[in-house]
Amino acid sequence: MFISEEKRRLFEERHTRYLCAMNRGTPDRIPIRFLLQEVAAKIAGYTTQEVSCDYHLAFEATRKAGEYLGCDAVMLNAIWSNYTVGKSASWKYLHVPGVDVNLDSVLQFSEPTGEEEAFLRLSEYEEFIDDPTAFLVNKWFSRAATRVVTSGEPASFDHNTALMAGAMAYANYMNAFGPAAHKLKYESALVSANAGMIKAPFDILCDKFRGFVSAAIDTLQRPDMVLKACEALMPHIVANALAGADPNKEVPITIWAHRGCVPFISPKTFSTIFWPTLRPVFEEIISKGHQILFYGEGNWEAHYDALLTLPPGSIIYHLDRGDPALAARKLKDRFALSGGLSYDVLARGTPDDVRAHMKALFAVMKPGGGYILDATALMLSDVKEENLRAAVDYTLSNGVYSQSSPMKARGTAQPQIITQGKRPPHTVRPWETESADYKQLGGKVELVKRQWQQADAALYNYLWTSVLW
Repeated sequence: MFISEEKRRLFEERHTRYLCAMNRGTPDRIPIRFLLQEVAAKIAGYTTQEVSCDYHLAFEATRKAGEYLGCDAVMLNAIWSNYTVGKSASWKYLHVPGVDVNLDSVLQFSEPTGEEEAFLRLSEYEEFIDDPTAFLVNKWFSRAATRVVTSGEPASFDHNTALMAGAMAYANYMNAFGPAAHKLKYESALVSANAGMIKAPFDILCDKFRGFVSAAIDTLQRPDMVLKACEALMPHIVANALAGADPNKEVPITIWAHRGCVPFISPKTFSTIFWPTLRPVFEEIISKGHQILFYGEGNWEAHYDALLTLPPGSIIYHLDRGDPALAARKLKDRFALSGGLSYDVLARGTPDDVRAHMKALFAVMKPGGGYILDATALMLSDVKEENLRAAVDYTLSNGVYSQSSPMKARGTAQPQIITQGKRPPHTVRPWETESADYKQLGGKVELVKRQWQQADAALYNYLWTSVLW
């Protein structure tokens, strides 16, 4: 229940505005969707360390900052607050302010920087391709964590506690989302900007298995293996995305797309590995009725033509680097756009600079609707509060449309044939293996089987979310 009739009305206005713009309609004004990271902590009166270590404070910071600024939509977990999960499981790749890095820093992820540090060795591609989930259990977790030992080695106290505490901390974190989302909507009348996430298969291979440098070399020396590894990741990326998606299919699933842009990989690698393993993921998700927020980190202008092969309205393209006029000219007839509000101006400019910049931005983005205001990148603590206030005020005055138009129907895609592998999604220890140990299995076997599979799926979710974050 909303805390007041005013909050209910305000939420409905914001919800309608946001959905209309995402679906290429013209709402009453440009919606404001800010993805507030550490700047939210600064506005709400918390330190970066506090919100990195306590996800309850991170959720509160986002809610308070979004309400204070007058946003229409915010991303509830834009602040990465993985301290309890990461340290309980002893992740190597998580670095927390006031714990692993200085207090003025932000929570950071690192990746393997060489063959000796790789979580997937060069000689192990075929093993990984054959059964990615088994590889996670047998090898990845012990390499990605400091206290987990490799399969076959003697278990230790630290090993056992890391396995147990990591899973418990993950469950606690996930269980905190529901109450936080409830407060976001019913107390602050804010729309949750997205639900669920995707990363490109090649990005995951770089981030959590090989490291970018090793993976880039692999694309030159053994491209067939890289392609097969990316294909092996596809069903698990789809399963993870759909598991966290909005059941009402209103707000989008977000992809954080960071390695496909120029200059990280060559056009050949994009066309033979990156896109052929990402496009089917998109199309499978789109075929289920979901929309995708394509958060294009870096400059994606070289790949606009590839994006244009996706169904109309199926993605919202978020502009980071690149020319807003070109993005509008190439993409706006087919997709809604967001972003384009310069991070540099927000962090280093003045309110007058913000207003001048937004005048030029709105000149190309506002006509015809289908645009959501946001900064080019997730907003850290160097963004100035007065500049965000100037951006909001400018939108309230100059983002109003004289005439609205309804949402447009989204195009769909055909379901994709994505090989599920020998151990399909949502499965770690198959029922057939588990039930073989039962001495007196009988009665309502389907009930027993269903309950086991639900528990097994929860473990699968923990394993793969650890990788796909």
